[in-house]
Amino acid sequence: MTTTRLTVAQALVRFLAAQYTERDGVRQRLIGATWGIFGHGNVAGLGQALIEYGDDMPYHQGRNEQSMVHAAVGYARQSNRLSTHAVTTSIGPGATNLVTGAALATINHLPVLLLPGDIFATRVADPVLQQLEVPHAGDISVNDSLRPVSRYFDRVTRPEALIPAALQAMRVLTDPVETGAVTLALPQDVQAEAYDWPDEFFAERTWVVRRPGADPTELAEAVRAIRSARRPLVIAGGGVHHSRAEEALAEFAETTGIPVASTQAGKGSLRWDHPQDVGGVGHTGTATANELARQADLVIGVGTRYTDFTTASHTLFAGDGVRFLNLNIAPFDGHKLAGQPLVADASSGLAELTAALRTHGHRVPDGYVTEYTEDKQRWEHRVDACYEADEPDVRPTQPQVLGALDALVDESDVIINAAGSLPGDLHKLWRARSRDQYHLEYGYSCMGYEIPAAIGVKMAAPERNVWALVGDGTYLMMPTEIVTAVQEGIAIKMLLVQNHGYASIGGLSESVGGERFGTAYRYRSDDGTYTGAPLPVDLAANAASLGMRVLRAKTVSDLREALAQARAADTPTCVYVETETADTVSGAPPAQAWWDVPVAETATRPSAVKAREEYDRHVSTRRRHL
Repeated sequence: MTTTRLTVAQALVRFLAAQYTERDGVRQRLIGATWGIFGHGNVAGLGQALIEYGDDMPYHQGRNEQSMVHAAVGYARQSNRLSTHAVTTSIGPGATNLVTGAALATINHLPVLLLPGDIFATRVADPVLQQLEVPHAGDISVNDSLRPVSRYFDRVTRPEALIPAALQAMRVLTDPVETGAVTLALPQDVQAEAYDWPDEFFAERTWVVRRPGADPTELAEAVRAIRSARRPLVIAGGGVHHSRAEEALAEFAETTGIPVASTQAGKGSLRWDHPQDVGGVGHTGTATANELARQADLVIGVGTRYTDFTTASHTLFAGDGVRFLNLNIAPFDGHKLAGQPLVADASSGLAELTAALRTHGHRVPDGYVTEYTEDKQRWEHRVDACYEADEPDVRPTQPQVLGALDALVDESDVIINAAGSLPGDLHKLWRARSRDQYHLEYGYSCMGYEIPAAIGVKMAAPERNVWALVGDGTYLMMPTEIVTAVQEGIAIKMLLVQNHGYASIGGLSESVGGERFGTAYRYRSDDGTYTGAPLPVDLAANAASLGMRVLRAKTVSDLREALAQARAADTPTCVYVETETADTVSGAPPAQAWWDVPVAETATRPSAVKAREEYDRHVSTRRRHL
């Protein structure tokens, strides 16, 4: 056996550069690059290794550890989970800053490799700078906070332990069921330690991403369930995109006539103008999809986790005897809502269902098709009304901002959003033109995701126009990666919407008796509340100070012109527009289904008393699907 003497960090970089994925005959790098911010915990280890092997492993400099994870996640999602980035940090706050990004990746089933530095394995320098001392356990560091948000976690305390740890890490990253954040904690002394590595460790290795088909018995039962249903409805989740099952879903829907509603993660599974697409479902969904859900006798979930937004906190699927058929590659999700599981890859499973149903000549009644087609047309008229701006020389509403963007983009554009009032408006109103145009991170709904994720998406698809849709609350959380976009010449577009506060939570607060407490960005009034004049912050000037080109739009006409200029730009460009304040409505249709946010059971303020009465009314409609 021939060996090569390298440090642990050097060996890890060489190993990662030789890992590939393959699906449907297409092969690509698994770890496309490494993001890093260096400190004493990784500068002499992974930092030196990335210099040593820079030709094999591209490096990107970030400004915040959390946002580096978001960039890696954006890259992974745009790469269909077949390629991702690694993120290295020092110990201490650099490592703990990873936790939010790791949770986001794991919740959304998106792969990212985390390589935080760790305290000395030998304990010779103890405690080191930034070390958390735990009196009852000597083997705990702050990196252990990453355990619950990682799909795989290991601490490499000896050089030879890297081999099994690295192989297990790659296994999990490429497993379509298990994938998420993977953490290899690397003590700083071990990173720099030399070892004689077997050359086989550095050989190219291809991880085949499988597409399991359905069990014949489960498939037969699924076909029987669909054939016996009068009002079936498909709920398309993020698994449709992860599997690249959009064409298979379209063929299934066209063959059977079954309408398709989508979750936030699944929107775009069918184009908005596809005859069977009925829009978003759940709390932020369309009236068309939600009415179909209320009357459905069979709900066919494809790649969905059935979150509370999708199920309207278990009040949406109200039909007598409604049943669930869950096509999912993960058995855990396949059994939800006491559903009949069809455990398979979404593309494979849909193809098998379509073939079997075509054999039987199965199709839903024409009257059902006519019903949802006409309902969808009525909803689209509501969308047109929201987008329309009769007075182009006035300040736009938020839906009019989306309407201006909608009128400009084509199927090559990608829009990214994650939190605030925009996700609700987008889910109801946006007309997705391609399978990957609509990029909403709503599993964790993490403020600060949009800008770094846009960078990651643009890295994965440099030919695309990539838009980060950002509210003022999100912007103030994490604008730092604007500097990275400027430094690297990554021409993302940022649409920065200023409404002076947390508009989404302000509206929610009002509905649950919270009276918009603490949700507006305003001066304190004499009574101590934040109800004074709006704060005189200039977010456009801030973005410009970080190196971004900024176009200010005061009216609908200004906005249209600015968006066109930004789309044509080849440098990072921001369009700044002020809309309504946070204590007014956005103008979009109200929620079409409920969401359970518990209301104070006892209170003296009239707003809370009234909200509790409304809450009890909704709770009474909840059901358990057993």
